[in-house]
Amino acid sequence: MTRPTARVLALLEILQSGGTRTVAELAGRLGVDERTVRRYAGHLIDLDVPVRSVRGRYGGYRLAPGFRMPPLMLTDDEALAVLLGLVVARRDGLVPASLTAVESATAKVRRVLPQAIGQRLDALLATAEFTRPARAANSPGTDVLLTLAEAARSRRPVAFAYTAWGGRRSERTLHPYGIVAHSGRWYVTGADSDSGEVRTFRLDRIENATVLPGEFEVPTGFDPGERVLTGLAEVPYRHEVSLRVQGTAEEVSARFPAGIATVQGLPDDGWVRVRLRAERLDWIPGVLARLDHAFVIEQPEALRDQVHALARRLTESADARPAPGQDS
Repeated sequence: MTRPTARVLALLEILQSGGTRTVAELAGRLGVDERTVRRYAGHLIDLDVPVRSVRGRYGGYRLAPGFRMPPLMLTDDEALAVLLGLVVARRDGLVPASLTAVESATAKVRRVLPQAIGQRLDALLATAEFTRPARAANSPGTDVLLTLAEAARSRRPVAFAYTAWGGRRSERTLHPYGIVAHSGRWYVTGADSDSGEVRTFRLDRIENATVLPGEFEVPTGFDPGERVLTGLAEVPYRHEVSLRVQGTAEEVSARFPAGIATVQGLPDDGWVRVRLRAERLDWIPGVLARLDHAFVIEQPEALRDQVHALARRLTESADARPAPGQDS
């Protein structure tokens, strides 16, 4: 099936206004030739839209009596974007709704699609597989997400109840500077009235968000995404790692996964300090091997042993020779 275009849907809107439209009139309104109008009409017929051809001197096209355009008309690209957006966002844990709500929304979109498009998208959804496993749901409530977004846009304070990682519950008042989605979770960052500092809160731990009277100003140049990543990198873990790496801050930052490391320039020409926290050290030597920059381990000592162990394994593998008679 030829993919519908915006002009095909524009043709449908013209016909929806009622009456018979001549081919010449339609061509003029759409900015195409008469042959293209006939082709567009064929596309609508392929989509099960009851377009009728009227012959004669004043003939042209009209819609069958009683036809009403569904509340949602999407091209192939638009329908694919909507349905895959629902599927992928749910898998990544970013949809602020229950699984039932996502399935209901998907079914509603699917019902209003023309049969031909719907069958093709059904085939994709039935056969598509994902290499990354679905994340456990950590989605906030819809009202929490929308309330905080509204407060951030209008620069209004917001009050909410927050349950911290250890289970401690508190009442907070926040000046929300921005909302950030990262690694399957939603965060809000802004000035916390209790501490007077910029803090970051997980939205799935927020309840009873309420916009308050008043206004505030966001500091000039404040970057919510950068602040959230920096805050996550500062969360305490079992190991605190410090490295000196030769290169610029931009070059070195790009070599580490976002949100786990802070990079700081040093007075030493061409060197930076990298700090990160980790529950385990066994993955860090592989990251260092891919740096393609000189580095010095400042701490912990246990990381040196991990790097030496990786170096030995790589050397042994590089020096290994095939056994006699073994296929090369």
